[in-house]
Amino acid sequence: MLARTYTVAFEGLEARPVDVQCAVSPGLPGFSIVGLPDKAVSEARDRIRTALSELGIALPARKVTVNLSPADLPKEGAHFDLPIALSLLAALELVPADKVARAVSIGEMSLDGALVAVVGALPAAMTAAELDATLFCPEACGAEAAWVGAASVHGAPSLKALMDHLTGNRPLPEAVAGRIAADATAPCLRDVRGQDRAKRALEIAAAGRHHLFMVGPPGAGKSMLAARLPGLLPPLSARESLDTSMIHSLAGTLDEGGILHRRPFQQPHHTASVAAIAGGGKRAGPGQISLAHNGVLFMDEFPEFPRAVLETLRQPIETGEVTIARANAHVRYPCRFLLVAAANPCRCGMLFDADRACTRAPACGEDYMGKISGPLMDRFDLRLEVPAVEVSDLALPPSGDTSDVVAARVAAARDIQSARYADMPDVTVNADVSGDRLMEVAGTDAEGQDILLRATDRFRLSARGYHRVLKVARTIADLDGSDLVRRPHIAEALSYRLVSDC
Repeated sequence: MLARTYTVAFEGLEARPVDVQCAVSPGLPGFSIVGLPDKAVSEARDRIRTALSELGIALPARKVTVNLSPADLPKEGAHFDLPIALSLLAALELVPADKVARAVSIGEMSLDGALVAVVGALPAAMTAAELDATLFCPEACGAEAAWVGAASVHGAPSLKALMDHLTGNRPLPEAVAGRIAADATAPCLRDVRGQDRAKRALEIAAAGRHHLFMVGPPGAGKSMLAARLPGLLPPLSARESLDTSMIHSLAGTLDEGGILHRRPFQQPHHTASVAAIAGGGKRAGPGQISLAHNGVLFMDEFPEFPRAVLETLRQPIETGEVTIARANAHVRYPCRFLLVAAANPCRCGMLFDADRACTRAPACGEDYMGKISGPLMDRFDLRLEVPAVEVSDLALPPSGDTSDVVAARVAAARDIQSARYADMPDVTVNADVSGDRLMEVAGTDAEGQDILLRATDRFRLSARGYHRVLKVARTIADLDGSDLVRRPHIAEALSYRLVSDC
Protein backbone atom coordinates (compact mmCIF):
# COMPACT_ATOMS: atom_id res chain seq x y z
CA MET A 1 0.00 0.00 0.00
CA LEU A 2 1.10 3.57 -0.71
CA ALA A 3 0.59 6.31 1.90
CA ARG A 4 1.77 9.89 2.16
CA THR A 5 2.08 12.81 4.52
CA TYR A 6 3.95 16.11 4.53
CA THR A 7 6.84 17.76 6.32
CA VAL A 8 9.18 20.66 5.56
CA ALA A 9 12.77 21.27 4.50
CA PHE A 10 14.36 24.54 5.55
CA GLU A 11 16.00 26.94 3.10
CA GLY A 12 16.80 30.03 5.08
CA LEU A 13 13.53 31.26 6.60
CA GLU A 14 11.50 29.36 4.04
CA ALA A 15 10.03 26.03 5.12
CA ARG A 16 9.46 24.24 1.80
CA PRO A 17 6.81 21.48 1.75
CA VAL A 18 8.14 17.95 1.34
CA ASP A 19 5.87 15.11 0.22
CA VAL A 20 6.74 12.00 2.27
CA GLN A 21 5.60 8.89 0.38
CA CYS A 22 5.87 5.38 1.80
CA ALA A 23 5.25 2.14 -0.10
CA VAL A 24 5.23 -1.36 1.37
CA SER A 25 5.65 -3.71 -1.58
CA PRO A 26 6.67 -7.29 -2.35
CA GLY A 27 10.41 -7.87 -2.54
CA LEU A 28 13.43 -8.54 -0.40
CA PRO A 29 12.90 -7.22 3.16
CA GLY A 30 14.50 -3.83 3.58
CA PHE A 31 13.92 -0.22 4.60
CA SER A 32 15.28 2.46 2.28
CA ILE A 33 14.89 6.24 2.20
CA VAL A 34 15.44 8.08 -1.07
CA GLY A 35 15.17 11.70 -2.11
CA LEU A 36 18.58 13.22 -1.24
CA PRO A 37 18.55 12.56 2.55
CA ASP A 38 21.52 13.47 4.70
CA LYS A 39 23.01 11.20 7.34
CA ALA A 40 20.53 12.21 10.05
CA VAL A 41 17.56 11.46 7.77
CA SER A 42 19.02 8.14 6.62
CA GLU A 43 19.46 7.06 10.23
CA ALA A 44 15.73 7.60 10.83
CA ARG A 45 15.02 4.04 9.69
CA ASP A 46 16.94 2.59 12.64
CA ARG A 47 15.27 4.90 15.16
CA ILE A 48 11.83 4.20 13.72
CA ARG A 49 12.35 0.42 13.53
CA THR A 50 13.41 0.30 17.18
CA ALA A 51 10.63 2.64 18.35
CA LEU A 52 7.99 0.55 16.60
CA SER A 53 9.46 -2.59 18.13
CA GLU A 54 9.11 -0.99 21.59
CA LEU A 55 5.42 -0.44 20.77
CA GLY A 56 5.02 -4.08 19.78
CA ILE A 57 4.85 -3.34 16.05
CA ALA A 58 7.04 -5.48 13.80
CA LEU A 59 7.78 -4.48 10.24
CA PRO A 60 6.55 -7.03 7.68
CA ALA A 61 8.98 -9.11 5.70
CA ARG A 62 8.50 -6.85 2.70
CA LYS A 63 10.28 -3.98 1.01
CA VAL A 64 9.67 -0.56 2.59
CA THR A 65 10.54 2.45 0.42
CA VAL A 66 10.22 6.05 1.60
CA ASN A 67 10.49 8.80 -1.01
CA LEU A 68 11.05 12.44 -0.04
CA SER A 69 9.80 14.65 -2.85
CA PRO A 70 11.01 16.86 -4.50
CA ALA A 71 13.94 14.52 -4.90
CA ASP A 72 16.46 17.23 -5.84
CA LEU A 73 15.91 19.24 -2.64
CA PRO A 74 18.44 18.38 0.09
CA LYS A 75 16.79 16.93 3.21
CA GLU A 76 18.61 17.67 6.45
CA GLY A 77 17.77 17.18 10.11
CA ALA A 78 16.21 14.68 12.49
CA HIS A 79 12.76 16.31 12.22
CA PHE A 80 12.00 13.90 9.35
CA ASP A 81 11.64 11.01 11.86
CA LEU A 82 7.99 11.66 12.70
CA PRO A 83 6.64 12.16 9.15
CA ILE A 84 8.46 9.05 7.94
CA ALA A 85 7.02 7.04 10.85
CA LEU A 86 3.49 8.35 10.21
CA SER A 87 3.61 7.54 6.50
CA LEU A 88 4.87 4.04 7.33
CA LEU A 89 2.09 3.47 9.89
CA ALA A 90 -0.47 4.66 7.35
CA ALA A 91 0.97 2.30 4.72
CA LEU A 92 0.65 -0.54 7.24
CA GLU A 93 -2.98 0.57 7.85
CA LEU A 94 -2.34 1.14 11.56
CA VAL A 95 -3.54 4.78 11.42
CA PRO A 96 -6.05 6.39 9.04
CA ALA A 97 -4.23 7.30 5.84
CA ASP A 98 -6.61 10.18 5.06
CA LYS A 99 -5.82 11.98 8.34
CA VAL A 100 -2.09 11.54 7.85
CA ALA A 101 -2.33 12.83 4.27
CA ARG A 102 -3.85 16.11 5.50
CA ALA A 103 -1.09 16.80 8.02
CA VAL A 104 2.36 18.35 8.21
CA SER A 105 4.58 16.86 10.89
CA ILE A 106 8.03 17.41 12.37
CA GLY A 107 9.80 15.68 15.23
CA GLU A 108 12.76 13.58 16.24
CA MET A 109 12.08 10.16 17.70
CA SER A 110 13.78 8.42 20.60
CA LEU A 111 14.28 4.68 20.60
CA ASP A 112 11.36 4.28 23.03
CA GLY A 113 9.02 6.29 20.80
CA ALA A 114 9.18 9.57 22.71
CA LEU A 115 9.16 12.70 20.53
CA VAL A 116 12.08 15.09 20.99
CA ALA A 117 11.88 18.83 20.32
CA VAL A 118 13.35 20.11 17.06
CA VAL A 119 14.13 23.55 15.67
CA GLY A 120 11.93 25.32 13.13
CA ALA A 121 8.47 24.70 14.60
CA LEU A 122 7.35 28.27 13.87
CA PRO A 123 8.25 28.25 10.14
CA ALA A 124 6.75 24.75 9.86
CA ALA A 125 3.49 26.02 11.33
CA MET A 126 3.47 28.85 8.79
CA THR A 127 3.76 26.30 5.97
CA ALA A 128 1.02 24.14 7.51
CA ALA A 129 -1.26 27.18 7.60
CA GLU A 130 -0.55 27.90 3.93
CA LEU A 131 -1.42 24.29 3.05
CA ASP A 132 -4.53 24.37 5.28
CA ALA A 133 -3.15 21.33 7.07
CA THR A 134 -2.82 20.21 10.68
CA LEU A 135 0.63 20.32 12.25
CA PHE A 136 1.81 17.42 14.41
CA CYS A 137 4.91 18.11 16.46
CA PRO A 138 6.60 17.16 19.75
CA GLU A 139 4.78 18.41 22.81
CA ALA A 140 7.73 20.68 23.67
CA CYS A 141 7.30 22.52 20.35
CA GLY A 142 3.53 23.03 20.64
CA ALA A 143 3.64 26.36 22.49
CA GLU A 144 5.92 27.80 19.81
CA ALA A 145 4.00 26.52 16.79
CA ALA A 146 0.62 27.55 18.23
CA TRP A 147 1.50 31.24 17.80
CA VAL A 148 0.52 30.79 14.14
CA GLY A 149 -3.20 30.96 14.79
CA ALA A 150 -4.15 29.96 11.25
CA ALA A 151 -2.87 26.40 11.75
CA SER A 152 -4.30 23.63 13.93
CA VAL A 153 -1.40 22.38 16.06
CA HIS A 154 -1.26 19.18 18.13
CA GLY A 155 1.78 18.48 20.28
CA ALA A 156 2.34 14.86 21.23
CA PRO A 157 4.69 13.47 23.89
CA SER A 158 5.23 10.23 22.00
CA LEU A 159 4.42 8.33 18.83
CA LYS A 160 1.98 6.14 20.79
CA ALA A 161 0.03 9.22 21.94
CA LEU A 162 -0.15 10.49 18.37
CA MET A 163 -1.35 7.09 17.13
CA ASP A 164 -4.12 7.14 19.77
CA HIS A 165 -5.10 10.60 18.57
CA LEU A 166 -5.26 9.59 14.91
CA THR A 167 -7.30 6.47 15.65
CA GLY A 168 -9.69 8.39 17.92
CA ASN A 169 -8.86 6.43 21.06
CA ARG A 170 -7.49 9.42 22.98
CA PRO A 171 -7.62 12.74 21.08
CA LEU A 172 -4.91 15.27 21.82
CA PRO A 173 -5.91 18.81 22.75
CA GLU A 174 -4.85 21.62 20.46
CA ALA A 175 -1.62 23.27 21.53
CA VAL A 176 -1.88 26.65 23.22
CA ALA A 177 0.49 29.51 22.46
CA GLY A 178 3.10 29.91 25.15
CA ARG A 179 2.62 32.53 27.80
CA ILE A 180 4.96 35.48 27.51
CA ALA A 181 6.95 35.95 30.67
CA ALA A 182 7.14 39.38 32.25
CA ASP A 183 10.15 41.44 31.24
CA ALA A 184 12.98 41.54 33.69
CA THR A 185 13.89 45.01 34.87
CA ALA A 186 16.04 46.54 32.13
CA PRO A 187 19.15 48.49 33.13
CA CYS A 188 18.46 52.22 33.32
CA LEU A 189 20.35 54.92 31.52
CA ARG A 190 20.69 56.87 34.76
CA ASP A 191 23.04 54.19 36.07
CA VAL A 192 25.74 55.58 33.77
CA ARG A 193 27.56 58.45 35.46
CA GLY A 194 28.43 61.39 33.26
CA GLN A 195 28.73 60.67 29.52
CA ASP A 196 25.92 63.08 28.60
CA ARG A 197 27.07 63.28 24.99
CA ALA A 198 27.15 59.49 24.68
CA LYS A 199 23.64 59.26 26.13
CA ARG A 200 22.43 61.77 23.54
CA ALA A 201 24.05 59.68 20.80
CA LEU A 202 22.24 56.58 22.10
CA GLU A 203 18.94 58.42 21.90
CA ILE A 204 19.58 59.50 18.30
CA ALA A 205 20.73 55.98 17.34
CA ALA A 206 17.58 54.44 18.82
CA ALA A 207 15.26 56.99 17.21
CA GLY A 208 16.53 56.51 13.65
CA ARG A 209 18.33 53.13 13.89
CA HIS A 210 21.67 54.75 13.15
CA HIS A 211 24.83 52.67 13.56
CA LEU A 212 27.03 53.87 16.41
CA PHE A 213 30.79 53.67 16.97
CA MET A 214 32.27 54.49 20.39
CA VAL A 215 35.97 54.80 21.15
CA GLY A 216 37.38 55.39 24.61
CA PRO A 217 39.69 54.06 27.31
CA PRO A 218 38.87 50.93 29.32
CA GLY A 219 36.26 51.53 32.02
CA ALA A 220 34.73 54.58 30.35
CA GLY A 221 31.30 52.92 30.21
CA LYS A 222 31.02 51.86 26.57
CA SER A 223 29.59 48.43 27.37
CA MET A 224 27.21 49.90 29.97
CA LEU A 225 25.89 52.34 27.42
CA ALA A 226 25.39 49.65 24.78
CA ALA A 227 23.56 47.37 27.24
CA ARG A 228 21.00 50.11 27.86
CA LEU A 229 20.20 50.70 24.20
CA PRO A 230 17.53 47.94 23.88
CA GLY A 231 15.59 49.62 26.69
CA LEU A 232 15.31 52.77 24.57
CA LEU A 233 13.87 51.02 21.52
CA PRO A 234 10.11 50.70 20.98
CA PRO A 235 8.50 47.26 21.49
CA LEU A 236 8.48 44.82 18.60
CA SER A 237 5.47 45.10 16.35
CA ALA A 238 3.50 41.92 15.62
CA ARG A 239 5.17 41.54 12.23
CA GLU A 240 8.65 42.22 13.60
CA SER A 241 8.08 39.75 16.41
CA LEU A 242 7.06 37.00 13.98
CA ASP A 243 9.94 37.67 11.56
CA THR A 244 12.53 37.72 14.32
CA SER A 245 11.06 34.69 16.07
CA MET A 246 11.26 32.61 12.90
CA ILE A 247 15.01 33.22 12.72
CA HIS A 248 15.47 32.27 16.37
CA SER A 249 13.24 29.23 15.86
CA LEU A 250 15.62 27.93 13.21
CA ALA A 251 18.55 28.61 15.52
CA GLY A 252 16.82 26.94 18.48
CA THR A 253 17.16 30.02 20.71
CA LEU A 254 13.51 30.97 21.27
CA ASP A 255 12.21 31.79 24.74
CA GLU A 256 9.99 29.31 26.56
CA GLY A 257 6.97 31.39 25.57
CA GLY A 258 7.52 30.39 21.96
CA ILE A 259 7.93 33.86 20.47
CA LEU A 260 10.20 36.83 20.97
CA HIS A 261 8.68 39.81 22.71
CA ARG A 262 11.90 41.72 23.39
CA ARG A 263 14.21 43.19 20.81
CA PRO A 264 17.24 40.90 20.54
CA PHE A 265 20.60 42.02 21.86
CA GLN A 266 23.47 39.98 20.44
CA GLN A 267 27.05 40.49 21.59
CA PRO A 268 29.43 38.02 19.91
CA HIS A 269 32.96 37.52 21.21
CA HIS A 270 35.75 38.96 19.10
CA THR A 271 37.05 35.46 18.34
CA ALA A 272 33.86 34.61 16.39
CA SER A 273 34.28 33.30 12.86
CA VAL A 274 32.74 34.56 9.64
CA ALA A 275 30.17 31.73 9.74
CA ALA A 276 29.23 32.60 13.33
CA ILE A 277 28.70 36.27 12.49
CA ALA A 278 27.23 36.16 8.98
CA GLY A 279 25.74 32.66 9.06
CA GLY A 280 26.73 29.41 7.46
CA GLY A 281 28.04 26.10 8.67
CA LYS A 282 26.88 22.69 7.55
CA ARG A 283 23.23 23.67 7.30
CA ALA A 284 23.74 27.33 6.36
CA GLY A 285 22.12 28.48 9.59
CA PRO A 286 21.58 32.09 10.67
CA GLY A 287 24.49 34.02 12.18
CA GLN A 288 24.68 36.70 14.82
CA ILE A 289 23.71 39.49 12.42
CA SER A 290 20.47 37.67 11.56
CA LEU A 291 19.77 36.79 15.19
CA ALA A 292 20.03 40.54 15.85
CA HIS A 293 17.38 41.30 13.19
CA ASN A 294 15.10 44.11 14.45
CA GLY A 295 17.39 44.50 17.46
CA VAL A 296 20.92 45.44 18.47
CA LEU A 297 24.25 43.87 17.50
CA PHE A 298 26.95 44.96 19.95
CA MET A 299 30.53 44.23 18.91
CA ASP A 300 32.91 45.08 21.73
CA GLU A 301 36.65 45.27 21.06
CA PHE A 302 35.76 45.95 17.44
CA PRO A 303 39.33 46.08 16.01
CA GLU A 304 40.08 42.70 17.60
CA PHE A 305 37.63 40.92 15.30
CA PRO A 306 39.28 39.22 12.31
CA ARG A 307 39.50 41.47 9.26
CA ALA A 308 37.40 39.04 7.20
CA VAL A 309 34.60 39.23 9.79
CA LEU A 310 34.56 43.02 9.79
CA GLU A 311 34.47 43.25 6.01
CA THR A 312 31.60 40.76 5.95
CA LEU A 313 29.44 43.38 7.67
CA ARG A 314 29.66 45.94 4.89
CA GLN A 315 27.02 44.57 2.51
CA PRO A 316 24.46 43.46 5.16
CA ILE A 317 24.59 46.94 6.73
CA GLU A 318 23.54 48.45 3.41
CA THR A 319 21.03 45.88 2.17
CA GLY A 320 19.50 44.55 5.39
CA GLU A 321 19.96 40.93 4.32
CA VAL A 322 22.78 38.42 4.02
CA THR A 323 23.19 35.77 1.33
CA ILE A 324 24.96 32.52 2.18
CA ALA A 325 26.19 30.98 -1.06
CA ARG A 326 26.52 27.23 -1.41
CA ALA A 327 27.25 25.04 -4.42
CA ASN A 328 23.63 23.86 -4.64
CA ALA A 329 21.72 26.80 -3.12
CA HIS A 330 21.76 30.43 -2.06
CA VAL A 331 20.18 31.02 1.34
CA ARG A 332 19.03 34.49 2.38
CA TYR A 333 18.39 35.74 5.89
CA PRO A 334 17.15 39.20 6.91
CA CYS A 335 19.52 41.18 9.12
CA ARG A 336 18.26 44.72 9.61
CA PHE A 337 19.99 45.48 12.89
CA LEU A 338 21.40 48.45 14.79
CA LEU A 339 25.16 48.00 14.98
CA VAL A 340 26.95 49.36 18.04
CA ALA A 341 30.73 48.99 17.99
CA ALA A 342 33.10 49.84 20.81
CA ALA A 343 36.87 50.06 20.79
CA ASN A 344 39.81 51.20 22.85
CA PRO A 345 41.84 53.96 21.15
CA CYS A 346 44.87 51.69 21.01
CA ARG A 347 45.95 48.26 22.22
CA CYS A 348 46.86 49.46 25.72
CA GLY A 349 43.81 51.76 25.77
CA MET A 350 45.61 54.78 27.22
CA LEU A 351 46.27 56.78 24.08
CA PHE A 352 44.27 59.76 25.34
CA ASP A 353 46.19 59.87 28.66
CA ALA A 354 49.66 61.29 28.02
CA ASP A 355 50.92 60.17 31.44
CA ARG A 356 49.92 56.53 30.93
CA ALA A 357 50.25 56.02 27.17
CA CYS A 358 52.91 53.67 25.87
CA THR A 359 56.06 54.86 24.14
CA ARG A 360 54.63 54.09 20.70
CA ALA A 361 51.86 56.69 20.96
CA PRO A 362 50.33 57.99 18.73
CA ALA A 363 51.51 55.48 16.12
CA CYS A 364 50.06 52.60 18.16
CA GLY A 365 46.61 54.18 17.92
CA GLU A 366 46.87 54.64 14.17
CA ASP A 367 47.94 51.03 13.71
CA TYR A 368 45.19 49.71 15.98
CA MET A 369 42.33 51.68 14.45
CA GLY A 370 43.77 51.03 11.00
CA LYS A 371 42.41 47.51 11.26
CA ILE A 372 38.99 49.01 10.48
CA SER A 373 38.74 49.83 6.78
CA GLY A 374 37.60 53.24 5.59
CA PRO A 375 34.51 51.90 3.75
CA LEU A 376 33.35 50.10 6.89
CA MET A 377 33.94 53.13 9.11
CA ASP A 378 32.02 55.23 6.59
CA ARG A 379 28.92 53.18 7.35
CA PHE A 380 28.73 54.39 10.96
CA ASP A 381 26.32 57.31 11.20
CA LEU A 382 27.41 58.29 14.70
CA ARG A 383 30.99 58.30 15.98
CA LEU A 384 32.01 59.65 19.32
CA GLU A 385 34.78 59.61 21.86
CA VAL A 386 33.78 58.32 25.28
CA PRO A 387 36.19 59.93 27.77
CA ALA A 388 37.27 58.42 31.04
CA VAL A 389 34.86 59.08 33.89
CA GLU A 390 36.10 61.55 36.49
CA VAL A 391 36.20 60.38 40.09
CA SER A 392 34.04 63.36 41.04
CA ASP A 393 31.32 62.12 38.68
CA LEU A 394 31.29 58.70 40.34
CA ALA A 395 30.50 60.25 43.70
CA LEU A 396 27.53 62.22 42.40
CA PRO A 397 23.96 60.87 42.65
CA PRO A 398 22.31 59.59 39.44
CA SER A 399 21.33 62.37 37.07
CA GLY A 400 19.72 62.83 33.71
CA ASP A 401 16.64 61.23 32.21
CA THR A 402 15.68 57.65 32.93
CA SER A 403 15.44 55.09 30.17
CA ASP A 404 11.64 55.33 30.25
CA VAL A 405 11.72 59.08 29.59
CA VAL A 406 14.19 58.71 26.72
CA ALA A 407 12.24 55.76 25.33
CA ALA A 408 9.11 57.91 25.21
CA ARG A 409 10.92 60.50 23.09
CA VAL A 410 12.28 57.76 20.85
CA ALA A 411 8.79 56.28 20.42
CA ALA A 412 7.39 59.69 19.46
CA ALA A 413 10.14 60.14 16.84
CA ARG A 414 9.50 56.61 15.52
CA ASP A 415 5.79 57.40 15.19
CA ILE A 416 6.64 60.46 13.08
CA GLN A 417 8.80 58.31 10.82
CA SER A 418 6.16 55.58 10.53
CA ALA A 419 3.62 58.14 9.32
CA ARG A 420 6.14 59.74 6.96
CA TYR A 421 7.07 56.47 5.27
CA ALA A 422 3.63 54.83 5.35
CA ASP A 423 3.65 54.60 1.54
CA MET A 424 7.06 52.87 1.49
CA PRO A 425 6.79 49.29 2.85
CA ASP A 426 10.58 48.77 2.88
CA VAL A 427 11.29 51.97 4.83
CA THR A 428 10.34 52.36 8.48
CA VAL A 429 13.04 54.64 9.92
CA ASN A 430 15.27 57.42 8.65
CA ALA A 431 18.27 55.10 8.32
CA ASP A 432 16.45 53.21 5.54
CA VAL A 433 15.48 56.13 3.29
CA SER A 434 17.61 57.04 0.28
CA GLY A 435 17.61 58.71 -3.11
CA ASP A 436 15.14 61.42 -4.02
CA ARG A 437 12.94 60.63 -1.01
CA LEU A 438 15.84 61.40 1.33
CA MET A 439 16.42 64.79 -0.31
CA GLU A 440 12.69 65.43 -0.02
CA VAL A 441 12.26 64.58 3.66
CA ALA A 442 15.63 65.94 4.80
CA GLY A 443 15.37 69.26 3.03
CA THR A 444 17.15 71.92 5.11
CA ASP A 445 17.14 75.69 5.31
CA ALA A 446 19.74 77.87 3.60
CA GLU A 447 21.97 78.10 6.67
CA GLY A 448 21.89 74.35 7.17
CA GLN A 449 22.70 73.70 3.51
CA ASP A 450 25.60 76.12 3.65
CA ILE A 451 27.24 74.52 6.69
CA LEU A 452 26.74 71.04 5.25
CA LEU A 453 28.34 71.95 1.91
CA ARG A 454 31.29 73.65 3.57
CA ALA A 455 31.87 70.68 5.89
CA THR A 456 31.60 68.24 2.99
CA ASP A 457 34.21 70.18 1.03
CA ARG A 458 36.59 70.78 3.92
CA PHE A 459 36.52 67.30 5.40
CA ARG A 460 36.03 65.55 2.05
CA LEU A 461 32.98 63.57 3.06
CA SER A 462 32.02 60.79 0.68
CA ALA A 463 28.61 60.73 -0.96
CA ARG A 464 27.61 58.10 1.58
CA GLY A 465 28.84 60.31 4.40
CA TYR A 466 26.91 63.31 3.04
CA HIS A 467 23.67 61.34 2.90
CA ARG A 468 24.19 59.81 6.34
CA VAL A 469 24.62 63.27 7.84
CA LEU A 470 21.27 64.20 6.33
CA LYS A 471 19.64 61.08 7.78
CA VAL A 472 20.98 61.77 11.26
CA ALA A 473 19.92 65.43 11.01
CA ARG A 474 16.42 64.31 10.01
CA THR A 475 16.27 62.11 13.12
CA ILE A 476 17.47 64.93 15.36
CA ALA A 477 14.76 67.17 13.87
CA ASP A 478 12.17 64.44 14.57
CA LEU A 479 13.29 64.30 18.20
CA ASP A 480 12.82 68.07 18.33
CA GLY A 481 9.41 67.82 16.66
CA SER A 482 10.56 69.98 13.75
CA ASP A 483 9.18 69.50 10.23
CA LEU A 484 12.22 71.19 8.69
CA VAL A 485 15.85 70.18 9.15
CA ARG A 486 17.57 73.34 10.39
CA ARG A 487 21.14 74.48 10.93
CA PRO A 488 21.40 73.24 14.58
CA HIS A 489 20.27 69.78 13.46
CA ILE A 490 22.89 69.69 10.69
CA ALA A 491 25.56 70.99 13.05
CA GLU A 492 24.85 68.32 15.65
CA ALA A 493 24.79 65.58 13.01
CA LEU A 494 28.16 66.78 11.69
CA SER A 495 29.62 66.78 15.18
CA TYR A 496 29.09 63.01 15.33
CA ARG A 497 30.65 62.54 11.91
CA LEU A 498 33.89 64.50 12.25
CA VAL A 499 35.34 63.05 15.45
CA SER A 500 39.09 62.68 15.25
CA ASP A 501 40.73 59.32 15.97
CA CYS A 502 37.53 57.56 14.87
